Amino acid sequence: MKAVHGMQWKSKVLSVRLAKPKADPILKKRKLDEEAEGGQPGTKRIANVVTPLWNIPYEEQLRRKEKEVEGVLQKLTREIGNNNKAMLPWLFVQKEKYNKICCPLEALRPSPVQTEYRNKCEFVIGVGADGEDKTVGFRLGKYKGGSCAVVSPSETTHVSSEAKRVVQGFQQFIRTTPYAVYSPETYEGHWRQLTVRTSRIKQTMAIVFFNPQKLQEEEIEELKQSLHQYFTEGKESGITSLYFVRMGQRTSAGTEDLPCEHVTGEEWIHEELLGLKFRISPHSFFQTNTPAAEVLYSAVGEWAQLDQDSTVLDVCCGTGTIGISLAKVVKKVIGIELCQEAVEDAKANAEANGLTNVEFHCGKAEDVFPTILNAVVSPSVTAIVDPPRAGLHSKVILAIRRAEHLKRLVYVACNAKAAMNNFIDLCRAPSNRVRGAPFRPVRAMAVDLFPQTMHCETILLFERVDYNFDLPVIY
Repeated sequence: MKAVHGMQWKSKVLSVRLAKPKADPILKKRKLDEEAEGGQPGTKRIANVVTPLWNIPYEEQLRRKEKEVEGVLQKLTREIGNNNKAMLPWLFVQKEKYNKICCPLEALRPSPVQTEYRNKCEFVIGVGADGEDKTVGFRLGKYKGGSCAVVSPSETTHVSSEAKRVVQGFQQFIRTTPYAVYSPETYEGHWRQLTVRTSRIKQTMAIVFFNPQKLQEEEIEELKQSLHQYFTEGKESGITSLYFVRMGQRTSAGTEDLPCEHVTGEEWIHEELLGLKFRISPHSFFQTNTPAAEVLYSAVGEWAQLDQDSTVLDVCCGTGTIGISLAKVVKKVIGIELCQEAVEDAKANAEANGLTNVEFHCGKAEDVFPTILNAVVSPSVTAIVDPPRAGLHSKVILAIRRAEHLKRLVYVACNAKAAMNNFIDLCRAPSNRVRGAPFRPVRAMAVDLFPQTMHCETILLFERVDYNFDLPVIY
């Protein structure tokens, strides 16, 4: 600092001072907590974090969600007008018909169950809010918010009793081991996360995430053996499948490319949905509320207007649930999925349900979809997309726009706000970047898969604009 201070560089005099780092949010929060009253955080605090609408009547929850989706459609209506002037006359008529939005918003379909509905939960392992070490549950807040304290899920309304039983048994087990919980402050420690998956046919999978740090391979194998013994010898945990995952330094929880080491039990759990059988691997995507997923997929099938000549492109298909549920009424289903495990599950699921008109491809949708789409020769092609939270890659949207033989698209969005750019690109005017006739939204509806929270799934049906018939010419 002394050497550089006052130095001349490019006719400027440099000035140096000691930087004051921003306070670590954990330490800052800890100081505030010490100054405030030291009350024990109760179960209500964790309910407010994971299920913020837990104390609001269900009808009111649905009303709020419908209002949210209406706001998304209002924004989409404005964006269509801004990005496709040729659609303005159609938009004007639609807004008059449907209360200032671009298409009819149908009544939100509720979840058949409002409590204990989650079939997959990710629990962190840390120091309890009550100071108890090695607690398995949910965090009261994020690290940047200043809280890493963990609270048991025992009083939460959305976690199943089966999952709670596994959490309790696993917590008892890790407290008997010499290994500490992983600390996001110091990056030391071992126990990181427990994921529990359950099914309606009473099968339960537990996936243990552990940071090996510098442990020897023999120590890890010994730990896995202890896990095996604990959960197979007379314990009432209900676990039918147990996996162990090594999660290294600074790896975010839920990383899906980490290999899973099978410890004991079955390799999969199985679920029944719409009268069909599905197997589920540790990393495979499967909707977290099975009864509500049946409502969602039934609506998708109804909206897609399929027949025996139809070819369905099921994009981001997971374990093949949507495509397999529609396969008996169409000519062919082609599924695309990034996760190799899920693709293997989807193929096995098609076979288990006696289907021969279904095929699945593994890869990024943006890499695989354009090639498959161009190869499809069918008078009736419908795409059904159910992408992750961030939406589809723009390359997929551009490929959909270019494929003029694709006339109908059903978009299932778990976060309609995050998918807004996809919606806009489907509807914007053709250009050098976006080739092919645009789509327009003709129906929208929300399905509640996440009671007690503000989240819901939104279905939008898009149809290709036919300039010869659909839109008046603007001079």
